[in-house]
Amino acid sequence: MNKVILMGRLTRDPEVRYSQGDNSMAIARYTLAVDRRFRRNNDGEQSADFIGCVAFGRSAEFAEKYFRQGLKVIVTGRIQTGSYTNKDGQKVYTTDVVVEDQEFAESKAVSDANAGSFRAAAPSPAPAPASDAGDGFMNIPDGIDEELPFN
Repeated sequence: MNKVILMGRLTRDPEVRYSQGDNSMAIARYTLAVDRRFRRNNDGEQSADFIGCVAFGRSAEFAEKYFRQGLKVIVTGRIQTGSYTNKDGQKVYTTDVVVEDQEFAESKAVSDANAGSFRAAAPSPAPAPASDAGDGFMNIPDGIDEELPFN
């Protein structure tokens, strides 16, 4: 089975091209910076792998419209290897993840905060959390049982 699941941040905006012919199709290429689980050296520095991804059709159009540098996404797909001869006559080997599914891994507000984007208006404050009894559960007022959709 050839199945890959990645979560990482885009290193730059996707590069999108369209195939030629009567039925042109969008092809998006982007690179994800995927953190490694363990630190490589003792200075606490996090290391990452940079993994090339390619999406086709509607997935590519989605990436073109919504994906931007720094955005955290989850990608599922399959690994595909290949090779070609470059202009210098040398054989180059490639490894890409062919995207089958892609989705956001964080909210737009968190993404904007991580990207350091400027907002003209201050964001509205989050609603205050309901009081709890200190045990991690929210207090439910008495007499609400009749309004719940389940019992």
